[in-house]
Amino acid sequence: MSDTDTEQRYAEVTAEILSRTPESDIDPRLDRIRTLLDLLGDPQRNFRVIHVTGTNGKTSVARMIDALMRARGLRVGRYTSPHLRTVRERVVIDGEPISQARFVETYDDIRPYVEMADSMNDAPLSFFELLTAMAYAVFADAPVDVAVVEVGMGGRWDATNVVDGDVAVVTPIGIDHTEYLPDTLEGIAEEKAGIIKPDSVAVLAQQPLPAAEALHLGAAEVGAQVTREGIEFGVTSREMAVGGQQISIKGLTGSYENLFLPLFGAHQAANAAVAIAAVEAFASSGEDVVGLDPTIVGEALAEVDSPGRLDVVRTSPTLIVDAAHNPAGMIATAAAVEEAFTFSRLVGVVAIMADKDIEGILDPLEPLLDEIVVTRNSSPRSLDPEELSAAARHIFGEDRVHVAARLDDAIDQAVGLVEESGEFGGIGVLVTGSVVTAGDAVHLLRGAGE
Repeated sequence: MSDTDTEQRYAEVTAEILSRTPESDIDPRLDRIRTLLDLLGDPQRNFRVIHVTGTNGKTSVARMIDALMRARGLRVGRYTSPHLRTVRERVVIDGEPISQARFVETYDDIRPYVEMADSMNDAPLSFFELLTAMAYAVFADAPVDVAVVEVGMGGRWDATNVVDGDVAVVTPIGIDHTEYLPDTLEGIAEEKAGIIKPDSVAVLAQQPLPAAEALHLGAAEVGAQVTREGIEFGVTSREMAVGGQQISIKGLTGSYENLFLPLFGAHQAANAAVAIAAVEAFASSGEDVVGLDPTIVGEALAEVDSPGRLDVVRTSPTLIVDAAHNPAGMIATAAAVEEAFTFSRLVGVVAIMADKDIEGILDPLEPLLDEIVVTRNSSPRSLDPEELSAAARHIFGEDRVHVAARLDDAIDQAVGLVEESGEFGGIGVLVTGSVVTAGDAVHLLRGAGE
């Protein structure tokens, strides 16, 4: 198949998959994906798994675990969601998204079984269920030694939860997705504890007390070992460095000093500690406790990136894209920007999904931003800019709020606003409010990436 034919077929396949029930429309059940995987011979049983859930930081932690595992000489598959620019970002082998040809080949191989599974259930597989099955098939075929699998939403009923992870990682839990998940920290934690399997190791980031108690109970019920940030492992020191931060971490099996992490914010340092603990737990999941080589850990973390997470996509003025989409995430983003950058003038471009805690997302930005341009992203779930502007004016005041109908126009307007100061340095634009907003901005500023 020629490159042109591959591109055309890839576009057709992507359209077919995206035409299914979207991942934002959750149906909490596992029978459909289990039917398909059974027809495929249970590919998810052919590799070991580190399973990652939580409210914030999942993708960054998954990327760090991936880098650390590859540095140890293992072949690693990584499945994360959502994507910023191309759906292939979600299915990664050896640090690279699978090719268009591999994506098409996998879909064509499993399509007859997908049709069978659709006919055997009362509703067809959703987009996320199908893509999850494709990822597991790709990983089994590669084959990979270990897959780092990020939960889409929740845990217990998430389509990824047909694997039995050796290690279950729970990043910080907050209130989010309450249209599908419980509206309490305890209830959300109970759902996320569903990925903790018998005789596994649960690696827990620091949690609010109700979430911590629920996670401990869930682990105890299945006989899993628990290890906790701030007790068994954690960040021992942290200071700013050019392009990121210098951190030291106490791990489960050793200490790792003076590591360079090319990411900003205390939350990313904590994510690194969680990732190291997860890899230590995985390496020691047999009879022997296995430590990690500090040199290898340092080399792996120094190469980590996390696109769309405080991602500096342009300079002059500095243009930062961040995927924060709930109050806890935005608090972390605001703190990291304030710590890592010295802006004399910063304008925000914000587009938020209509089902989110709008004021909770905007509040942390008020002390940070001089002005804000509200807009919409490409999702049909995006809040109308006029409605968003009403909430923003309540928080920022009338004079600091501007409205743009489109994200590209909003970015242009924000750049114009910061450049009005006439300063040559110390000015910036922060684009944030949703993963889709971040993805759209990266697409506009860096290209489609297909």
